[in-house]
Amino acid sequence: MVLAMLRDAISDAYKTAMRARDQAQVSALRMVMSGLKDRDIAARPKGVDKIPDDEILSMLQTMVKQRRESIELYLKGGRTDLVEAEQAEIAVIEQFLPQQMDEAAMAAAIDGVVTELGAASVKDMGRVMAELKQRYVGQMDFGKAGQLVKARLG
Repeated sequence: MVLAMLRDAISDAYKTAMRARDQAQVSALRMVMSGLKDRDIAARPKGVDKIPDDEILSMLQTMVKQRRESIELYLKGGRTDLVEAEQAEIAVIEQFLPQQMDEAAMAAAIDGVVTELGAASVKDMGRVMAELKQRYVGQMDFGKAGQLVKARLG
């Protein structure tokens, strides 16, 4: 998916879900569009009308992460009905995210960045993570990546 069209893709999916009367998808897409609008409003004092696609991807990743954390809590509480609802929302959100890297691809990307930056110790972890976030927004789980970078540099 071309990133410049991410906002349009979300809007088109919303319209399609409305026409299909798919309430679960409509609800999830409304939530995404609401989050987008909130971020746009928050960016206005900086002189930005609409947030760029990399920030949209970051927002979508955060939404998925929040739902996964909720699923863990619901499983502990025995609320399988809520688990299914969260999983359905994750499926809707993930259709707008690029394919996630597997652990081998993440390790290769980390090795490349570490070598390129000449990172040698854990003190360089911030620079490495910043570069990874810039290059692989939406493609990498940065929680796992942080652990891999720490292991590689430590």
